[in-house]
This record gives sequence, C-alpha cells and structure tokens, in this order.
Amino acid sequence: MTFVQVIDLKTTRVGEMDRLMDRWTEATRGKRTATHSIVGKDRSNSTHVVEIVEFPSYEEAMRNSKLPETDRIFKEMMVLCDDVPRFTDLDVVRDEQLNKSAARAFFETVINDRDLGAADGLLSPDYADHDPANAADPLGRRELKEQTGMYLSAFEPVFVIEEQIAEGNLVTTRWTVTGTHSGEYLGLEPTGRPLTITGHTTFRFEDGKIAEGWWNWDQLGVMSQLGLVET
Repeated sequence: MTFVQVIDLKTTRVGEMDRLMDRWTEATRGKRTATHSIVGKDRSNSTHVVEIVEFPSYEEAMRNSKLPETDRIFKEMMVLCDDVPRFTDLDVVRDEQLNKSAARAFFETVINDRDLGAADGLLSPDYADHDPANAADPLGRRELKEQTGMYLSAFEPVFVIEEQIAEGNLVTTRWTVTGTHSGEYLGLEPTGRPLTITGHTTFRFEDGKIAEGWWNWDQLGVMSQLGLVET
C-alpha cells in the first residue's frame, strides 16, 4: 500500500450512504483502481462517518476519481451529506501488519535461526497445531517444538517466504523450504540428498500470539526426493 484517501463526512442517512457505496462498487466493476475500502461510524456521534480507501498509488487514485461512475456517485453522496465532505490524501510512510510480522518471525527466527526458545514468545500456551504428517492432532506448543527440533536435525531446513496474505486474525504464508537429509528421519538413515519442498501455513492469532496453525505441504515430494517412492 502506497496511498490512501480519507473521506470525512457527516450524514443522518447512513443506510442510504451504505447502499450508495454498493451501487458504486457494482458500477465500477472492472474499471476502478481502488483496492480496499473501510467505512467507520463514530461511536460518540452516529452522524460522523469516515471512509478510508486504499489505492496502489496517487496516480491510480486520480484515475479512479475521473471515472464517470465515480463523479455521478459523488454528486449523489453530496445530497446525502449534512455538510461538504472533507478529503485527505495520504502517502503511506509505514504499513506494518503485526500478525504478518509475527508469522514471518516463526519461520525466520524459530526455524532459520534455530531459536526454538523464541517459539514461546510467538505461540500461545494452548497453541494447537494441525498437520497431516502429525502422529496426533492437534499438537501442543511443547510437542511442536520437539517436532520442529527433529526436522532441524534431520534436514537443516531454510525457509524462504514467497507470499503472505492477512485477513482478520488469520495469516497465510506461502513458502519454499530447502534442506539436506543430514540426520535420521522416521528411522531412515541420512542419505545426504538435497530437498526442496513447497507449501503454505495458516496461523490464527489471538491476543497477539499464534493460537492455532494449519500446515499443507508436499509430503509425496519429500518421499520421492528421499528415494522412498517412485513418481
């Protein structure tokens, strides 16, 4: 995110304003450059409404404002307002999604830096881990740390985060991990074979800590690269 526009207005016709925004969304489908819109109503003054609209850039915001549909909806919005809306254009100088940072820290600090103790600061005490490869479901925080230690010894993994998506209290991380089978794994003696695995993990956050996790990764690819199955 590089640019947001804040629209500060007063209206006693909040319901009509909401329906007007629905019409704008439908009318500009396939044309608009806005990527995210948040509308909030002041708790202490129900007529005070603020909309925050996100754009990829200032230039894209200006292109969006020149759409005929935007101009028409703006004129209708003026009729619903008790006063002239106030527009503020903001260049984003900091955009930090805290849950995404915490999810990234699990991969980069706990695994890549081999700091298993850091997991206690990232995971809630009653953390629940779900993974098709787990012997039991779910695993708790202590069991996850033990299993992670096993993987560190067996494969010396290094995670590269390809992409992260956050929605509400959920963060999904798409990753690629590389390593070498340098330690015993499920009774298999080290083969020295290199491994490359892809997958994604979704973490659910609660009170700033990771409370639950779901893992999906290429288990068949691991078995194939270790020479245990033919594909």
